[in-house]
Amino acid sequence: MELFAQWVVPALVGVGIGILSGLLGVGGGTIMVPVFRLAFGMSPIMSTATSLFTIVPTSISGAISHVRNKTCLPALGLAAGLGGALTSPLGVQLASISPAWLIMMVAALIIAWSAVNILGKAIKAKPKPAPASGAGAAAVPATATAPATAAGVAGASATAAARAGAALDQAASAPSPTDADKLSRKQLLLGGAIGLAAGVASGYVGVGGGFLMVPLFLSVIGIDMRKASGTSLLAVMILAIPGVIQQAIMGNINYVAGIAIAIGSIPGAIIGAKLVTYVPERTLRFIFGGFLLVAAVILVLNEFGILG
Repeated sequence: MELFAQWVVPALVGVGIGILSGLLGVGGGTIMVPVFRLAFGMSPIMSTATSLFTIVPTSISGAISHVRNKTCLPALGLAAGLGGALTSPLGVQLASISPAWLIMMVAALIIAWSAVNILGKAIKAKPKPAPASGAGAAAVPATATAPATAAGVAGASATAAARAGAALDQAASAPSPTDADKLSRKQLLLGGAIGLAAGVASGYVGVGGGFLMVPLFLSVIGIDMRKASGTSLLAVMILAIPGVIQQAIMGNINYVAGIAIAIGSIPGAIIGAKLVTYVPERTLRFIFGGFLLVAAVILVLNEFGILG
């Protein structure tokens, strides 16, 4: 039973964390920090250190799948990752001299901010309308005259032809996927700056930094959600490594729990990266955002002893 609780349960939890990581481009720290703190009873600094340790293999497996599926921009991921790698040790150092309650409060604020951001985008996004049924299309009044029907068909054909022509013109003038993936030097520099901020948060709170990079990649760099998720995971893979090394030297990592979670999160991240083109993003955001919001509240209540 002890073996089941120590390895099997964490591995199953890791599968869920990995799937969300691969889908949303986050390292999974926003889930792992509450899990390590509340379910495993670790100290705040050990929770963040073990989370950061587990993020590395999770993000590596997801990033490899995104590169293979061409759902990331490697140059941007490298720029943000290197920027974050420079500041991740600074975040670890700040965490080592901070009060335990402050680390958890900052973690809760970051998790809550991520939840609000995810839920906000889900609310603004409109669900895709259902396709018109064949029965509705067939419900044409039988009293319609033949000339009127012919005129209607001709008009519809002309409209369809015009729309098709416009679509072809638009497609011809649109940049090819290869052109769209080429980033300017300014965009790469902005990516590096985004990585600098994400690195501090990553080292301090034990998260990958995807909660910060994904929305900034969308709004500042101007890439789509799928590319933002994959690129973020690639950056997380790089920026977390220096922080993990520093936490290991300081002896803050619980390797057993971290490896147990990673056993499930590694294949989970691969599955999530493959599902990114199939799973309705709006539904996923509602589920994930709601979970994060609850986790943030529980973290705060637990830190103040309200939960016992």
